[in-house]
Amino acid sequence: MPALKFCANITWLFADLPEITQRLQAAASAGFRAVEAAWPYDSDLQELQRVKHATGVEMVLINTPPGDAKAGELGLGAVPGREKDFRQGLDLAIEYAKALDCRSIHLMAGRVPVGADRATVAMEMENTFIKNLKHAADVLTKEGITGLIEPINTRITDPRYFLDSPHHAADILKKVDRPNIKIQLDIFHWQIMDGNLTQNIQKYFPLIGHVQIAQVPDRNEPDSAGELNFPYLFRLLEELGYQGYVGCEYKPLGSTKDGLVWVNNYWKSDNK
Repeated sequence: MPALKFCANITWLFADLPEITQRLQAAASAGFRAVEAAWPYDSDLQELQRVKHATGVEMVLINTPPGDAKAGELGLGAVPGREKDFRQGLDLAIEYAKALDCRSIHLMAGRVPVGADRATVAMEMENTFIKNLKHAADVLTKEGITGLIEPINTRITDPRYFLDSPHHAADILKKVDRPNIKIQLDIFHWQIMDGNLTQNIQKYFPLIGHVQIAQVPDRNEPDSAGELNFPYLFRLLEELGYQGYVGCEYKPLGSTKDGLVWVNNYWKSDNK
């Protein structure tokens, strides 16, 4: 069984350091060989590129821009009327991804508009998302980049997020029908959305392009108190032959470094 590979989400980890380049360096010093970041677009690309090369750390994943964050937007992929803005954001994400040798981009679906009834707008938003994903797939194919869609739970994290279950994500991928668009499995969200983690992971494993982890319910370290048995889930992913990175997208209870006991133990364990 292949050992799992972990990458540090430097949007969440090493948050005491103000610059993403500083967090990247801290991740490398902590033993991570790869990182992911939500939105690196406020950073100077050349400097980020320089630090990445200096550390030798791989950039695994970035997100498409959220849109107008001050107006409450969190992605534009499924938002009707924002197709042009989605494509411009995709172009920017590709620019950063190419410069950073990043092979995956999370294509954010976005939120149900304020005041709209989810059921009423669901079909229009799904059609918009499918159209945008097909466009993204064609563009990303030329660059050798995988597009990811991530279901986010609407019970705790984001009540208005459009893509709200692994089942919906799988159905959309079937309609998009492009091999380079995959599901981003965030175990935290999947547990809150639907539970039944073992069967859902097994069922949708062929569609999964990236994995992220955090304990439920407070999104802390995997070995913190909570609902999930991560040693079991890690073994499950190993047995399934998962070869991608597992993103550490959690909120440290204290300092990031002090909370890395769990991953250091994994790295030191037999056959790892």
